Amino acid sequence: MTKVKQAKFLTSASKISKDFAGFSLPEIAIVGRSNVGKSSFINGFCNNGKLAKTSSTPGRTRLVNFFEIDQKFVLVDLPGYGFAKAGKSEKDKWEGMIDSYFENSQNLVAVIMLVDIRHEPSKLDQMMMDYLYHYNIPVTVIATKLDKIKKSELARKITDIAAGLKIGKSNVFVTSAETKTGYDKVYERLEQFLKSEGEANEDLGD
Repeated sequence: MTKVKQAKFLTSASKISKDFAGFSLPEIAIVGRSNVGKSSFINGFCNNGKLAKTSSTPGRTRLVNFFEIDQKFVLVDLPGYGFAKAGKSEKDKWEGMIDSYFENSQNLVAVIMLVDIRHEPSKLDQMMMDYLYHYNIPVTVIATKLDKIKKSELARKITDIAAGLKIGKSNVFVTSAETKTGYDKVYERLEQFLKSEGEANEDLGD
């Protein structure tokens, strides 16, 4: 069961400008392909089925959405990438929102990348991972939809995801919005990011 005790929606934005100050809390952003289950992940993680709007139609998240979690950090839901039916102008707009956030956020401490456990990482997933590594942004990978595979497939699926993204298998966490599996470990992982950031800030203040 998730450890989140309080989660609330803060605001949405179509673009993050250079003067966007944030909310005086560390931010952890969520990225992933369209229809990977970002809204379901957020609702499951936050133990609130109505916090983020879910849809069976890919590409519904068209804004950057901010959620305050336990008054500790802000979860930032970025638009999904790779929606095949979107027009070029729409794709460019979504990519612009993602880029503007990464370029202008003053409080970003880590990124959660969601992937569908049923499929190997796509070219776009690999490009996003390269982008995060290039800018030295800490990232952890969450494989969604655990309930959609057999237990006997789990180890191989994790290996495929780790190999596709060139990361260690221990950096792949598995979750299911249906069975509420895995969210406690995700919370612990995010607490590690927050602790590391806090220690870094203390060192700067010495």
